[in-house]
Amino acid sequence: MQVQRQLKRDLDKANRYFNKHFTPPTVSYTVRGRKAGVAYLQQNEIRLNPILLSENSSNFVQQVVPHELAHLLVYQQFGQVQPHGKEWKMMMKEVLGVPAETYHCFDVTNVAGQQFPYRCGCQTHFLSIRRHNAIMQHKRSYICKKCKEILVLKVK
Repeated sequence: MQVQRQLKRDLDKANRYFNKHFTPPTVSYTVRGRKAGVAYLQQNEIRLNPILLSENSSNFVQQVVPHELAHLLVYQQFGQVQPHGKEWKMMMKEVLGVPAETYHCFDVTNVAGQQFPYRCGCQTHFLSIRRHNAIMQHKRSYICKKCKEILVLKVK
């Protein structure tokens, strides 16, 4: 219910600012993993992470809902532009009145999948099961951005 109230408030702000009626998006709660939310522009849909929402309710609603809605509003107003470009930043700050932050800072302990330790010349990296499996199946390799060495599974 909080999500719908926030959406309505933010849509009202955008409608007044642009003097037009934006189509309200559909909302679903199907995002998994570390992502808090995703905006599907052509479908006018926002998908949210139900676990992160339940664990961070008010902050989630105040940050993630406007963030994803801003993507949809920008698409409806300006068309296809950079995801976090000047139009999106303007929509966040001027229209919706919230900071234009691109990443959330929620604790992802309960939504993060299994992590695998890999090493390079300078540090240990923790890779997702998807990346780990790609390495094990010889489909992909990953390189450390700092030391430029190929990551190798850390054996205990």
